Amino acid sequence: MIHDDQTIITGIIDGDERILTCFYRENIRYIQGYILRNYGNSEDVEDIFQDALVVLYQKLRAGILELRVPIRTYFYGICKNLWRNRLRKKKNLLLDDKEHRFEEEANDSVINTIENQEREHLYRKYFLKLSANNRRILGLFFEGRSMREISEITGYSEDYARKKKYEAKRQLLSMIEKDPMYDELKVVC
Repeated sequence: MIHDDQTIITGIIDGDERILTCFYRENIRYIQGYILRNYGNSEDVEDIFQDALVVLYQKLRAGILELRVPIRTYFYGICKNLWRNRLRKKKNLLLDDKEHRFEEEANDSVINTIENQEREHLYRKYFLKLSANNRRILGLFFEGRSMREISEITGYSEDYARKKKYEAKRQLLSMIEKDPMYDELKVVC
């Protein structure tokens, strides 16, 4: 198992078979799980993995990649984007007749479901990183509680509860917007 991102990056750029084989073994099951859960098959898994590796190689080789996350996380994001794009292309290749409309609508539904799951995952990931107090205030707010109820439950004045809710939302959005997946999902919207 290779833990050092720089070793992986150098190995990918140099085409080091040992590094590439390790990278494949360590990452294929995550890609496979995602694609198989989202209407793909084992052939799709291999295709997407290879295509993503080419994209990663090209970006690394060109020196245009500024990683703010582990290389594996970035690679997984590339794979997810490629798979969503492939699902969209399949939808666009369908003929526009009555026989295929249902299939096209089903494909739209599949893509929307995947994108919604990814948005929810991104939200939950950062919601859990908030302090317990911020999670509590936002949780009450998302339950539809009024500011008066929130202030009674938390013991804060209404104005302070409102301020804390605003700060918690701002902190949550700030963390989400810094995640590379946010830009990918934003483009899709």
